[in-house]
Amino acid sequence: MRYKRLALALLPVYILCLGGLLLSAVWGSRAVTAITQTAPLTGRRCVIIDAGHGGEDGGATSCTGVLESRLNLEIALKLNDLLHLLGYDTAMVRTTDVSVYTQGTTIAAKKASDLKERVKLVNGTENGLLISIHQNTFSDSRYSGAQVFFSRNTESRALAKALQAALAEYLNPGSQRQPKRATGVYLMEHIDRPGALIECGFLSNPEEEAKLRDPEYQRRLCCVIAATLSNFLDQE
Repeated sequence: MRYKRLALALLPVYILCLGGLLLSAVWGSRAVTAITQTAPLTGRRCVIIDAGHGGEDGGATSCTGVLESRLNLEIALKLNDLLHLLGYDTAMVRTTDVSVYTQGTTIAAKKASDLKERVKLVNGTENGLLISIHQNTFSDSRYSGAQVFFSRNTESRALAKALQAALAEYLNPGSQRQPKRATGVYLMEHIDRPGALIECGFLSNPEEEAKLRDPEYQRRLCCVIAATLSNFLDQE
């Protein structure tokens, strides 16, 4: 495999994930949104974890009625815990079911403000690297599999390529999906830091939706993301 250290990394990471997530309730109780953090981060990468949507913006609705925003947050919190276990600096856009808007009285205005605040956070984080967690949906329920999108710089493309390959290898065997430029996605088009947006799967596919609701599958997903990201950062 092109990323030859990934296979060796996944097993210990997975063990850490299972044990360490027992502490997630404690960590969650002292977590704050990254927008309120003021301590400077210097010298090494800070992984910014964005749980897409939130609050009044629930995102897509799954085939069983679960909001995308909820699943995004569950996965983002697990990923944050795991990256902390591995010793990485992280910042979360949100740790609860909220929108991060600061202006606006209408839903549209609040959503526009929310996106601008996310961009501001990413661009204002020294040595920041964005991982944005989302879920996909489509009118045809046959479609499944994770899809990774990248922002405009070369580093983002390389990160997305590594993530897409690992997700196909460990979670979506046989997937032919390729990483794509995030055209028309406000957050990804306005950040000036490396970033990847991961559509973890299709909420419109009953089998995949059931997996995405499963905490064990969420942990496996986070282990693949974290191991790939660790390998990527080690190569910088």
